[in-house]
Amino acid sequence: MSSGLTIVRTTTAKVNLALAVGAPEGERGYHPISSWMAPVDLRDTLTLTPLDESRASRYAILWHDDAPRRTDIDWPIAKDLAVRAHHALEARLGARLATQLRLDKRIPVGSGMGGGSSNAAAMLAALRDAYSLAIDDDALREIGASIGSDVPYFLDEGDVPRAAIVEGLGDRIERLERRDSDIWLAMVFPPFGCNTGAVYRAFDETLGADHELRAEEVRRLAMSGEIVSEALFNDLAIAAAMVQPALGDMRAAAARSTDSPAHVTGSGSGLFVVARDADHAEWLAIRLRDDLETPTRAVRVFI
Repeated sequence: MSSGLTIVRTTTAKVNLALAVGAPEGERGYHPISSWMAPVDLRDTLTLTPLDESRASRYAILWHDDAPRRTDIDWPIAKDLAVRAHHALEARLGARLATQLRLDKRIPVGSGMGGGSSNAAAMLAALRDAYSLAIDDDALREIGASIGSDVPYFLDEGDVPRAAIVEGLGDRIERLERRDSDIWLAMVFPPFGCNTGAVYRAFDETLGADHELRAEEVRRLAMSGEIVSEALFNDLAIAAAMVQPALGDMRAAAARSTDSPAHVTGSGSGLFVVARDADHAEWLAIRLRDDLETPTRAVRVFI
């Protein structure tokens, strides 16, 4: 039974402040990870309206006017992660949940910031609220994991997920206590994305077979309570630059422009530079935009 009320949720992007990747395991060759994930205040908006059960669900995915980088929305609607989340929940319950979805996107596609996964998590939570479903958080996380490894991270209390140490195949999530921090990044959004599968294949060709998972190093950074730019790392950064050589060039240019390390988030292509405060982040974003001739934005990171 639906509430009949329209539900609006913001869906938050994330950055990988540290990302360790291990050698592939098992028949499917999945890679164990250990990552310090944290949300940032770049957000999509999901608007969900329950429909009469006799009606067909409908979906609209659009770029918001203030999106930092737009690309063609050219993927089949059935492959969108929010739509897949809707279908997966219907299949789990064996029931139709007729729904109208409008998704206004700001998080760039293929940026390594988890926009699609965040959308899927918000869709599951919004459907539960709209239809007053008797399904618990663990079940939602299980459904989410079947859609994408990052989806369970975004299923947390409140509108903004807590930072976490995420391990295994994304299934082990250790939430960190919320800190009253005022930490800012200057994000760079290159005019291209990185295909995650291609990045992992490049990782396997270079480091994957013998690479040791640096889980303790990730944990030490995450538990420190601060972000020290020089200590951050991403084991996929080199592989991402192999897939998109321009990313390596842009990363080096960003470091020269700011005299600070430029870090890859996830499997790319998003880059970030750690700032001293909000004003410094705005200054860095403007400098990077002018020097790299690509969209940038100052964002707050919540650890």
